[in-house]
Amino acid sequence: MANGKLFVISGPSGAGKGTLVARILKRIPQAWVSVSATTRKPRKGERDGVHYFFLSDAEFDKLIEEDGFLEWANVHTARYGTPLFAVEEHLSKGEAVLLEIDVQGGLQVREKFPEAILVFIEPPSIEELRQRLESRATEPQDVIDARMKVAELEMREKMKYDFVLVNDDLETATEDLVAFIESHAGKEEE
Repeated sequence: MANGKLFVISGPSGAGKGTLVARILKRIPQAWVSVSATTRKPRKGERDGVHYFFLSDAEFDKLIEEDGFLEWANVHTARYGTPLFAVEEHLSKGEAVLLEIDVQGGLQVREKFPEAILVFIEPPSIEELRQRLESRATEPQDVIDARMKVAELEMREKMKYDFVLVNDDLETATEDLVAFIESHAGKEEE
């Protein structure tokens, strides 16, 4: 994983990771975002190979056996993982590679690739986080409650990250994150 930089973007579900990553890609065209694999069913509008690689449990198990993931984890009611080959390919081209993954996965990446730069996206408050999840209207209340419990645990891990960004104003958070990535993407390993 020679030339490029690996940026892990994590935080609780509903903190705004996906929105920020989409905005970063518009501002840093040489960045590449990894497409994760998952065993969960697609949400409305999601396309296989674009938003996620939607895999069966058997397909996911096969990739685990082949050591084909940079990281993988059980998250809520499904499994998610980062296919290793594509990440290595883009890093070898010298690109800034963005992984939008959960905290558990982010810490796995840190173990395998200590040079990865971990960014934690934090909501302005736990109450705001709940409101964001409920306003999505994509999951039943019991799933939202489960996500909130996980979010509280994830928030305790933020100090293990290199940069913590509170997403309370989308434009400011975008500016701060773009500046952080640009300032670290060009640095060589010392």
